[in-house]
Amino acid sequence: MKSLDEAKKFLKDNNVKYVLAQFVDIHGVAKVKSVPASHLEDILKSGAGFAGGAIWGMGIKPNGPDYMAVGDLSTLSLIPWQPGYARIVCDGHVNGKPYDYDSRVVLKKQIDRLNKNGWTLYTGLEPEFSLLTRDADGSIRPTDETDKLAKPCYDYKGITRQSAFLEKLTESLIAADLDVYQIDHEDANGQFEINYTYADCLKSADDFIMFKMAASEIANEFGMICSLMPKPFSNRPGNGMHMHMSIGDGKKSLFHDDSDKTGHGLSKLAYHFMGGLLAHAPAITALACPTVNSYKRLVVGQSLTGATWAPAYISYGNNNRSTMVRIPYGRLELRLPDGGCNPYLTTAAVIAAGLDGVARELHPGNGHSENLYDYSPAQLREHGIGVLPQNLNLAVDALEADKVIMEALGEGLMSEFVAIKRAEWIEYQRHVSDWEINRYVEFF
Repeated sequence: MKSLDEAKKFLKDNNVKYVLAQFVDIHGVAKVKSVPASHLEDILKSGAGFAGGAIWGMGIKPNGPDYMAVGDLSTLSLIPWQPGYARIVCDGHVNGKPYDYDSRVVLKKQIDRLNKNGWTLYTGLEPEFSLLTRDADGSIRPTDETDKLAKPCYDYKGITRQSAFLEKLTESLIAADLDVYQIDHEDANGQFEINYTYADCLKSADDFIMFKMAASEIANEFGMICSLMPKPFSNRPGNGMHMHMSIGDGKKSLFHDDSDKTGHGLSKLAYHFMGGLLAHAPAITALACPTVNSYKRLVVGQSLTGATWAPAYISYGNNNRSTMVRIPYGRLELRLPDGGCNPYLTTAAVIAAGLDGVARELHPGNGHSENLYDYSPAQLREHGIGVLPQNLNLAVDALEADKVIMEALGEGLMSEFVAIKRAEWIEYQRHVSDWEINRYVEFF
């Protein structure tokens, strides 16, 4: 929408009664207030008000100011699975100014850095998800009990037996202005992926939140859980959210260069940007893989299907899915993030790291075409390939030590993030698991 009058007509023509003023907390979880459509203008001017202390990571105490979610009119869209409702994405404001603890505001600041060069970062996000059922004893399993193949990727039966859910989700996303172009069964039982067209990185992040809102609620209608948990099953591949990226100037891709003698089809700008991603990989990991469970996905090892499809090493390669950055000719695919990440913070970190690589003209070194899952520790050392942090605590250590990322995303917000993740790690360390009980309760 370009004007308030146009937006009002849109709401009236589509019988919209309520508008959800939506933003995300530090975890990337959607938060909303339902506003009667007649009060749309209020969201655009003063914003919908929230008690900031009730929201994760906003740095506001109970005696602090209100957090005001001010709508971005260009994002107004229908919520097709919820008739009579629309969504507008909001930026956080406090005391009348954009708020530095709001992750969408943080991303927009990094986008401004690109814009000064006349550049736009385009991203295509690929969320993987699991369709699950929780049994009476609390355990989870794939909803489709017939989805049992050892290598189920692209399986006809697996995708067909969930077609009712997948069709409703796809049609809802299309009606909400996400251009879905393919759907597939992934490499774990009960795991799927829906791909929609790339966009400028702000819209991509907004679209990912819409995807999560749609997928979770439509699955609930079908009596299922749609989970983006990075590693729901220890012996199966986990759920990633691969991020394809390129920079354009409004006319062409500045990452694409057919004269690249390596055959990657990349420009010097792309190599320098990738050099920044590799240099700051440990810190980016904390944001792209922000949960204790994320590191069950990143650990090197085999699954029943023969591969984890997740990176463990700081590396890149031509169409190499065992590396952190895959080169699908002329663009970059960062395979690090999972669906548990806040897309605004992860993208902001990617921009900050990439621009540091451009500023310092970092080169990523030689790429690797071999299957790095087969490399021994000695081979990794021989080729100078670093290992990504192998648990959340190590990743947070790396983030705290990375001044470029900490300063770019804001010391205040990053301090909140670090404190929350330290607490999560301590809680995890103190938890006594079933594995421990089964192993030790009568062992001694």
